[in-house]
Amino acid sequence: MRQSAPSALRNRAPIADVLTRLLPQEGLVLELASGTGEHVVYFAERFPQLTFQPSDPSPDARASIEAHRLEAALSNVLAPLMLDVCAPWPVTHADAILCINMIHISPRETVPALMQGAARVLPSHSRLITYGAYRIGGAQTAKSNEDFDAWLKQRDPRFGVRDLEWLEEEAAHVGLTLEERIAMPSENFILVWRKK
Repeated sequence: MRQSAPSALRNRAPIADVLTRLLPQEGLVLELASGTGEHVVYFAERFPQLTFQPSDPSPDARASIEAHRLEAALSNVLAPLMLDVCAPWPVTHADAILCINMIHISPRETVPALMQGAARVLPSHSRLITYGAYRIGGAQTAKSNEDFDAWLKQRDPRFGVRDLEWLEEEAAHVGLTLEERIAMPSENFILVWRKK
């Protein structure tokens, strides 16, 4: 039941180091597309003052999240929710939202759905924090991301590394603005979106 992703094990510490200054001091952090559950358990250990709500549309992913959650025995990680960003969300409030490596491994329609959902559940001035590879100025930021984009499209033609400028347009429609772009290892970025 418990799955592991090498990329999650590699990037969880660098992501958490940045989250130290981005997450609120207290409250509920909703993680979308939690995958194996390794990120959320690690973050919950690093930020014990916060409550984390993992979620994923995949039953296999939710089983893995639950297995990691039970093994870690942390009181600040809730049971995973079934949440598909394109369907009605079972969450009505979050003090911050994390979305790691979902945008490129999902169809294009998930981006406007993500922005709309975040705008609904976040209070004013709260943050949506996304992580992954992005095209900037219409171009890939590295040859490795060009190869990654081709590999994603082979897996599913609906997948692919998205244009940052398009994300900004979709976010602006619902009152989210790009507050910060943070370069991360392996040609990835953390994007910090703030609700007006």
